[in-house]
Amino acid sequence: MRGGPYLIDLFSGAGGFSRGFRDSGFRVLLAIDNDRSAAKTFNANFPDTIVLNEDIREVSCDDVLYLVGRKSIDVVIGSPPCEPFTAANPRRLREPLDRLYSDPVGSLVLEYVRILECVKPRVFVLENVPGIMEGELKQAIRAELAKAGYRTVFFNVLRAEEFGNPSRRTRVFISNVRIDPPRANSRMTVWDAIGDLPSPSQDPAIPNHDPPPSVSVKKLRRIAKLRFGAALVKYRGYGGKLYPNLVKLDPHRVAPTVLGSSRFIHPYEPRLLTVREQARLMSYPDDHIFLGGKDEQYNQVGESVPPALSSAIARYLLGLLVETP
Repeated sequence: MRGGPYLIDLFSGAGGFSRGFRDSGFRVLLAIDNDRSAAKTFNANFPDTIVLNEDIREVSCDDVLYLVGRKSIDVVIGSPPCEPFTAANPRRLREPLDRLYSDPVGSLVLEYVRILECVKPRVFVLENVPGIMEGELKQAIRAELAKAGYRTVFFNVLRAEEFGNPSRRTRVFISNVRIDPPRANSRMTVWDAIGDLPSPSQDPAIPNHDPPPSVSVKKLRRIAKLRFGAALVKYRGYGGKLYPNLVKLDPHRVAPTVLGSSRFIHPYEPRLLTVREQARLMSYPDDHIFLGGKDEQYNQVGESVPPALSSAIARYLLGLLVETP
């Protein structure tokens, strides 16, 4: 396939999903995201891509076709917001179908489907949390995709740590083809990922590795007493379930799931991780920079598809596209 397949990224965020595809030979024509800082981050890392900083609900089919020059699109990827579907959200709606049809954020999944129907790519991949399959949601999503012309649908559950990502992350990739990339031979640990980084400084040679937010003296005392893997605080998710935050990382294990709201404590230093260190835990290369305020940068990292996983998916799909021209 000369020049590489064409790709569109919806809800593109900081570009973790696209990064793996671009590095595998895909041409990312268009990215759409309504977050200004995330769009700036994407643009900085994908200078040849058209980046549209808009609410997807305001983007018409004609807009998309015009922006891609009416090229035949091979793949559409995307990560609609997961908050309406994740059990970590204490305000998640009780009825699963309401999360898709009544929650204005959850219904953005339907906007993804609308763009699919317009563009008609050969392959689509929609990433989200496994909670998007709860109750009648799976059947409803199948029905919506069938109306868009995709009657064969797979719910591929993949674990990022099995593909070389140094942190745990279980996600479902909904697609019209089965996605089953080969797994990595070994697992990356926290120290494999961040052990060679120096203490934070203002040295621009390592982007996003400036000093992290400070913590109070009281918290520092508590941090000093934490064992590896223990959390400084816990918060309640849906149904009252407790989730850890401010976890002191075990250097010899895979890190817990990196979330937009999560912060980690360095294994050997009494401080939070830098944005770069958290990005390393999500398998971002150091030349992938993050723009915006510090909290925005952490959020961009935590709300990503890890490039190690997106690369594995991209290489797998590239093989399928070449086999079926």
